[in-house]
Amino acid sequence: MAFGGFDKERSAAPMADINMTPLIDVMLVLLVIFIITAPLLTHAIRLDLPKVASGPAPQTPQTVTLSIDDAGRLYWDGQPLALDALRARLQQAGKAAQPPELHLRASRATRYDVIAQVMSAAQQAGLDRIGFVTEPPPPGTGAAAQSAPPSPAVKQP
Repeated sequence: MAFGGFDKERSAAPMADINMTPLIDVMLVLLVIFIITAPLLTHAIRLDLPKVASGPAPQTPQTVTLSIDDAGRLYWDGQPLALDALRARLQQAGKAAQPPELHLRASRATRYDVIAQVMSAAQQAGLDRIGFVTEPPPPGTGAAAQSAPPSPAVKQP
């Protein structure tokens, strides 16, 4: 690497290039350090933890599974139920000392207004812990495959 030359006809302007050699040397030294120390961080430390008697774990709230099929029919823990009977059951469950958690399982083709009515009835009954049950994507499909638009050859219902 030449910082100057024997040619005196050129102007004596300062060199504007960054010398990359020291930066590359530092990067390689850090890489070697990380390669050496990474296996050391994976070893677990053996601890002899104290043994202490504790009280029983707090009770987990009861869960109720509310399913909605494609046609909008409601099922309370697998038993068919009308919307008015659902409101009565939600009111009864909301009056309990510890209200249950509501697990909502809605089919993909369920209309949103049915889900909104169920959620509204649960909120009015005092059930504020609602969870949506979903299925994991099939193996081999990532988030990109899930969010990709359907191909034009597939006819949407």
